[in-house]
Amino acid sequence: MGVQRLFAIADTSVLNISLTTLLALIFAILLALVHLFGGQMRFLDVIPRSQWLSFAGGASVAYVFVHLLPELNQGQRTIEQTEGFAIAFLESHVYLVALLGLTVFYGLEHLVKVSRQNKQKPGSLLSQGIFWLHIGSFSFYNLLIGYLLIHREEPGIESLLFFFIAMALHFFVNDYGLREHHQDAYHRVGRWVLASAILCGWAIGQATEISPAALAVLFAFLSGGIILNVIKEELPEERQSCFWAFALGAIAYAGLLILG
Repeated sequence: MGVQRLFAIADTSVLNISLTTLLALIFAILLALVHLFGGQMRFLDVIPRSQWLSFAGGASVAYVFVHLLPELNQGQRTIEQTEGFAIAFLESHVYLVALLGLTVFYGLEHLVKVSRQNKQKPGSLLSQGIFWLHIGSFSFYNLLIGYLLIHREEPGIESLLFFFIAMALHFFVNDYGLREHHQDAYHRVGRWVLASAILCGWAIGQATEISPAALAVLFAFLSGGIILNVIKEELPEERQSCFWAFALGAIAYAGLLILG
């Protein structure tokens, strides 16, 4: 009887692992589809800014502040207990990595805007270099998100679902901004590269596993990137963003996370 019960528990554990892995793959594919077909949602491409984009931005930021940042506090304790010079350097504050993520993506956006202000021709060597630098950085960003579909600080299907919803909404915001910046080049090449990066991240997550301290560092970098990438789309005056939609998205998703 005891042996049968033991095997029953083991079978249930295997089933749960397989279900989580399958869901992670489905979610990775759905996130890739946001980049591939987001441009067909013409109702988002309006001025004043679509209320749906503002709502999505608010929900993404809520996920960072309500879910990711508290986990960084736990990640800080994990890092402090980890030996090694590279990790020990981060012992002061894991939030420094979040600041790094924000700074890196701010620098990239500044570079792209300067290029547009200087009216670089779309086919010029400098324009192509900036395009690939921008797409390359977001490819790493998407690779990281695909990887974290498999390895999250808080395991389980519920955590995976909340992460997917927040990232899907966030991807609509990112996709809109990248299409506006790079237009035809993004449609022809960029969207395919970014979609592939998500699936590559999922595959790498399946094949590898990293330490809890390194996982905390990845989540910290992602948090800073999400905050910058949402705020940069909402704040410019020419966007004419919808504050109430942003606030509603933030409040609604924060409430969902707290109640969940």
